Amino acid sequence: MQAPDEAALVREAREGGRSAFAELVRRHHPAILALCRSMLNDPAEADDAAQEAFLKAWRSLADFSGGSGFGTWLYRIASNQCLDLLRSRARRKAESLEELVERDAPALERALGPSAQPLDRLEAGDLAARLLAGLPEEQRLALVLRETEGLRYDEIAKVMGCSVDSVKARLKRARQALGESLRHFSTPEDV
Repeated sequence: MQAPDEAALVREAREGGRSAFAELVRRHHPAILALCRSMLNDPAEADDAAQEAFLKAWRSLADFSGGSGFGTWLYRIASNQCLDLLRSRARRKAESLEELVERDAPALERALGPSAQPLDRLEAGDLAARLLAGLPEEQRLALVLRETEGLRYDEIAKVMGCSVDSVKARLKRARQALGESLRHFSTPEDV
């Protein structure tokens, strides 16, 4: 038996079909959860954000016009949920990229060096996540959607509600900020 296509599931879910919506959730949950984890850098908070995004999608399913793909619409809901959570964190002291690089320079050097061990690489992943968390929200979202989720520029523009040129500019600034933070760890051959 062939699985129903996404458009049919959306139509059925809009008519109140809970099993159709459950199938949509099953299909999109891994990507939405990955987005939330990349944005929030906190697995428990990301799980809650993904669940809340799906609840919001269910409640506003009647508003889904079909102008973009269902997955793109979900990305937008989830990214807005994450951005709201990040804004609520503002009362906590933000760690600057410079402070992070200065404090964790030895660990970064070990992780990026030619003789890096698996534990060093694991530590580098944590440091990379913290560096990413230090980017402005819009730059981080654009970078995560492009590099982690593999979305095209036009899809990212729809998710973020901006132009393709704005997406490209945000990606460029994000990459420059990360590159500047990590340039101290380049080996002479890399320069």
